Amino acid sequence: MAVLIRNRQIVHDNWQWLEAVADDPLPDAGDIIVPLACWQRERASLLERSGRTGVWLDGAENPESLAEDIERLPLIAIRFPKFTDGRGYSAARLLRERYGYRGELRAVGDVQRDQLLFLYRCGFDAFALKEGQNAEAALAAFTEFSEAYQAAIDQRVPLFRRRVELREVGDGDRSR
Repeated sequence: MAVLIRNRQIVHDNWQWLEAVADDPLPDAGDIIVPLACWQRERASLLERSGRTGVWLDGAENPESLAEDIERLPLIAIRFPKFTDGRGYSAARLLRERYGYRGELRAVGDVQRDQLLFLYRCGFDAFALKEGQNAEAALAAFTEFSEAYQAAIDQRVPLFRRRVELREVGDGDRSR
């Protein structure tokens, strides 16, 4: 089982990951994460079950297909098929910025330590590390850089604007 980092802490994962198997019955209870196709096919019955239901997207699947259900989903996972596939970063930004998603946004698949800070800046708050990754060492990835140049989910104002604002505040103090 992959190690889960949520809100910059190593945690136990209570969610059960379900693959895209149409013939298997869905569990009646417990928290499950189903593929987008299953959600679209079984939406009504998934909403009625006693446990929570999350949805996972593959990198090629458009997050717009969940726009109407954003408020109903406590967890959306985006699967990275390989380390170099960047489509999940864009999907995360769309979910957070365009669709206003506030639930847990989890990166799964080929998720490695070197990606964590950048995934976080795009809106992910949970990370299922690839097998073999050291979770304790991975936590350091969030604090390796003290400043970011670009605007992102975690810092809406780019560095050059923040510096101008600081300079203007400093100049205002001198005029007294």
